[in-house]
Amino acid sequence: MKHTIDVITMGCSKNLVDSENLMRQFERVGYAFYHNPETLHGDIAVVNTCGFIGDAKEESIAEILELCNRKEEGEISRVYVMGCLSERYREELRQEIPEVDRFYGKFDWKQMVADLEAEQANTNGQTPATPPCSLPLSTLHTTGHYAYIKISEGCNRKCAYCAIPIITGPHKSRPMEDILNEVEMMVKDGVHEFQIIAQELTFYGVDLYHEQKIAELIERMAHIPGVEWIRLHYAYPAQFPYDLLRVIRENDNVCKYLDIALQHISDNMLCRMQRHLTKSETLQLIETIRKEVPGICLRTTLMVGFPGETDEDFRELLEFTRDVRFERMGAFAYSEEEGTYAALNFGDDISDEVKQQRLEKLMALQQEISADILSNMVGKAYRITIDRREGDWMVGRTEYDSPEVDCEVLVPVAENAALQPGTFCNVRIVRTEEFDLYGEII
Repeated sequence: MKHTIDVITMGCSKNLVDSENLMRQFERVGYAFYHNPETLHGDIAVVNTCGFIGDAKEESIAEILELCNRKEEGEISRVYVMGCLSERYREELRQEIPEVDRFYGKFDWKQMVADLEAEQANTNGQTPATPPCSLPLSTLHTTGHYAYIKISEGCNRKCAYCAIPIITGPHKSRPMEDILNEVEMMVKDGVHEFQIIAQELTFYGVDLYHEQKIAELIERMAHIPGVEWIRLHYAYPAQFPYDLLRVIRENDNVCKYLDIALQHISDNMLCRMQRHLTKSETLQLIETIRKEVPGICLRTTLMVGFPGETDEDFRELLEFTRDVRFERMGAFAYSEEEGTYAALNFGDDISDEVKQQRLEKLMALQQEISADILSNMVGKAYRITIDRREGDWMVGRTEYDSPEVDCEVLVPVAENAALQPGTFCNVRIVRTEEFDLYGEII
């Protein structure tokens, strides 16, 4: 009998795409599988790990240890580990957690299917079948009416704090036709919203076509019939491709939304972080984006506690946040990652207590800004997509909100019984509550 496999995804949406690709391979060779199940169903559990920062590593290790305990108790027979954490620390993990049956990295996980098929064939006295070596174009996805499309892997930027280039290697773009074919296949299966993701979105195409091609890719994608929303994640501010702004402005199905991680604003910090742009250039970029795409929602990520961050640097960051008023913003405290430029050249000289104080102060300021921005939406009409039902509410999002990380719109079920996940409707916002909006159907 074929194995039943539970796949648990840790970390970001880029890992989710890898898990979906793994499950496509399982589907091709006939395995039953579950993704992020509330209770385990199978005899094999696969953990797709995250290795970005300390907290993410700890969370992945805790999940591995929990599954190893379940294996010891007889609930499952095997534990496999893949992803960023095992790509970087495979030998160390083998020594520290010998209960794990097999480790795979971020790029060799296709071998997992080959190993299982060889084992299955040997058990049955057959010649091992050769699983497909390349990913089939399949409509399997875990999120229903929206999907994540990863257009490249790796990163060439080498920011001082970031271990991603160490884990993933240099930037590698997917061929444009492959991406567009995948979108067309998903549209046929009922997907209408696409989150475009990469380690560094704006560098897309440089390795394959010798120039930035993100604007052309998104414009061609926008012309595919059935694509209702395209949302862009993880742009880099240096060498920003300004022709992308025209594409966002002129195509109604390209959401007026851009996720662009800025990390800091003081020239001292930008230089030490090796971000390759200045405060003045950052401010000019933001001004240009908002001028070229009126009404755009900017999401950014900021960092506190990087080595050498002075009180003045932090005050400058607070002032920047207060003045620019990002529609969406997340923040995190610096976590030293071995092998990075910062770890090799700077000491982690900001105490955890100071990092946490700065983080809390920054997020408190953003909460005030967000509350004010959301309150200005009351009385206005927006098109939303419905994601799911929760009790007496249908939960949806505007084009300014990405799944899981941004605001949600709650619409009463009783008044709108016909609403189903994946449908669009127009609502008027009637009130706000922290990070939630409440709407009524127009």
